[in-house]
Amino acid sequence: MKKLFIPITLIVFAIFSSCDLVEFNNINNNPNQPSDAAAPQLIANAMLSLPGLSSSPNAQYMAQYLAETQYVDASLYPEGGTSFYGWYQGPLVNLKTAEEVATTENQKAVARILKAYIFWNVTDRWGDIPYSEALQGTEEFTPVYDTQESIYEDLFAELKAAADQIDQSGSLSNDIIYEGDMGKWVKFSNSLRLLMALRLSEVNASLAETEFNDALNDGVFTSNEDNFLFQHLADANNQNYWYGQIVDPPIREWWALTVSLVDLMDPYNDPRLPVYGNEVRNGGGYAGLQFGEEDSIGTEDFSLLGSDIYAQDAPVYLVTYAEVLFARAEAAALNWTTEDPATNYNDAIESSIAQWTGDASQATAYLAQPDITFDPGNAVEQISTQRYIHLFMHGYQAWAEWRRTGYPDNLVQPNGNAVPLRQSYTSDEALNNTQNYEEAIQRQFGGQNSIYGRLWWDQD
Repeated sequence: MKKLFIPITLIVFAIFSSCDLVEFNNINNNPNQPSDAAAPQLIANAMLSLPGLSSSPNAQYMAQYLAETQYVDASLYPEGGTSFYGWYQGPLVNLKTAEEVATTENQKAVARILKAYIFWNVTDRWGDIPYSEALQGTEEFTPVYDTQESIYEDLFAELKAAADQIDQSGSLSNDIIYEGDMGKWVKFSNSLRLLMALRLSEVNASLAETEFNDALNDGVFTSNEDNFLFQHLADANNQNYWYGQIVDPPIREWWALTVSLVDLMDPYNDPRLPVYGNEVRNGGGYAGLQFGEEDSIGTEDFSLLGSDIYAQDAPVYLVTYAEVLFARAEAAALNWTTEDPATNYNDAIESSIAQWTGDASQATAYLAQPDITFDPGNAVEQISTQRYIHLFMHGYQAWAEWRRTGYPDNLVQPNGNAVPLRQSYTSDEALNNTQNYEEAIQRQFGGQNSIYGRLWWDQD
């Protein structure tokens, strides 16, 4: 794993936090004052925010990867708004500005790709969001909320156009993700389109199949070397979020693996489990903590979050080759392609194990077990469950896939509260953008800004 050392000028950033998000913000905090910074600097600073797409406790609660050993209320799915403002005021406005001041086509293309990537994440958490009129500064303080359907359609077009815009013989300075390898940016853009297409399987299968195959034919990830990840450093200025939460004094042993996750892994000697969690201090082995448990918790009898996961320089995996292979396996099972679903499924698990453990050979024994061996009659459940295991610590993506497929089917209802179907809008929008906010919640949810309103692509 390469460790990218970032120039000190790119590490000067403020920390922006909200109820559900810890982001690395950038140098341009005011969306109404365009930055004078060059495009490569703006893009690199936007990249610094990317760990925030997964690195928050709330993300893991939505997927029920982690259970709280203290302060359990945060994981009981309370109603209440969460803000998307940090994404608009930080990385999105930087990327829009970068696109405008770019001096090369590669700078413009990467800014477009990253902007599309962040918007995809935002709409899949909140639903309809400001999009076509967003990021206008003083020209538009009250942007309309675009429908999620129209946002998806535009993101498909944006990603394809941006990939076509790239000059693969060129490079990109200050690229802290792919070190200027433009071929990998093309594959990343196409892989995003492929994953986005699968998300529409239950709402518009025809469009989903068309976009999926178009992205696949244009070229997606082909190995773990293509993984889109953020590599942290063993340095306080750019360390893993979880290291700061757990290791920085005082030590906080606040998170354990859930029963739901351990039950999917431990009975099958999953080689990823020793990476995901530490052995129980009182007796060894692995034991999950019931998600939402409020009584007699402690830390001695459960598997706490793995030390490899919260290491100071541990990477954050954002989009991976295994994830693409799971998508290809499901698409083949749906007869969208002529590929073999079993081959893609097996390769996905092997790539996942290689990614997390460094030893792909461990996949052979794991795949040989009857419950793990690919079963064509149970394809979607098997693929979805294995994708969930693989997406550990990328809770928002795992939560989105759970909403789409319903798998794994062993998530629980803490204190009687079902798993949310979205994040609700912040109350600030009701005050600052009243008309557009009210139109959006009426159009989607019958006027109720609830965490149980269904998104456009989430069809029961």
